[in-house]
Amino acid sequence: MGDGDVAQAVELIRALRDHLREMTAQLTRIERQDLTDAKGRTHAMRPEAAALLRDIREAQALIDRLQRRYLSGDELTQQRPAAG
Repeated sequence: MGDGDVAQAVELIRALRDHLREMTAQLTRIERQDLTDAKGRTHAMRPEAAALLRDIREAQALIDRLQRRYLSGDELTQQRPAAG
């Protein structure tokens, strides 16, 4: 594994984390909207919220794998946003 591989992994992780923050913020907005619209009633998770949650979990798994492989897990728990 060369320095170029590590540098590429770092950039990909950075981009994934940025996207992860955006998706998490979007999920939060959707969940707040659901709470506002619910008027005390229980609703199933909206399809877009469910899709975002799946994408968030997948992005985090990719970040974790890249860190384990290219960064020896050094940053495994850093900047991990809460999902849902």
